[in-house]
Amino acid sequence: MSSARGKFVWYELMTTDPKAAENFYSAVIGWDAKDAGMPGMSYTIVSAENVPVGGLMQVPQEAAQMGARPSWGGYIAADDVDQFAEKVKEAGGKVHRAPADIPNVGRFAVVADPQGAVFMLFKGTNGAEPPQAPPHATGHAGWRELHAGEWKGAFDFYAKLFGWTKGEAIDMGPGGTYQLFAIGEAPAGGMLTKQPAEPHPYWMYYFNVKGINAAAQRVKDNKGEVSNGPHQVPGGSWIIHCRDPQGAMFALVSPEA
Repeated sequence: MSSARGKFVWYELMTTDPKAAENFYSAVIGWDAKDAGMPGMSYTIVSAENVPVGGLMQVPQEAAQMGARPSWGGYIAADDVDQFAEKVKEAGGKVHRAPADIPNVGRFAVVADPQGAVFMLFKGTNGAEPPQAPPHATGHAGWRELHAGEWKGAFDFYAKLFGWTKGEAIDMGPGGTYQLFAIGEAPAGGMLTKQPAEPHPYWMYYFNVKGINAAAQRVKDNKGEVSNGPHQVPGGSWIIHCRDPQGAMFALVSPEA
């Protein structure tokens, strides 16, 4: 079993306008962007302080024809992508894109949990995983949040598949329970039952910034939208939920307002 198994190792934005998205996130989060140099496709790698965070690409035509909208996706490390894709299916999930190789990078599959939230499975070539930044490093993902159809069933699926464990459960009153989960020793994210107004289950990714109010202003100044917040969460961090100018949802988290 690899030490990375079950960890989020990469984040990817599929968008209708990669160049505009690159400019937006560079302005808001401070990412540096460069072309990945992949033959036959345009793929932009974004980095914070020289450590890659993820990639930006055009929504593939076949996905767009099936109604795919701009969105962020997370890649989770698996020991064997084909075997894990089968496990997802056996548990009642779906395989949206069968396991395939990315030359000189690794093997991946696009899957969905039994309630429909999409994520990717990934194994690096020769077992190598992308370099990981410390959990609070500016510009990197600091939190992952599943808006589930029903969080208990969702938690059981991920716990069985990846060995994730329960952390603290926070009572949010009318919002229900917010269940923290850990990957290995480290708290990595939370799960909650989505609001009825949210159309389908999905993963939301939080990127670290310094100062939430200034970040919220940068989102607005660059034609994005702040849909929720700023507000302070248990533990003292400040968060906002946002949409980029192409409509992809993301969130920002900061230790201070």
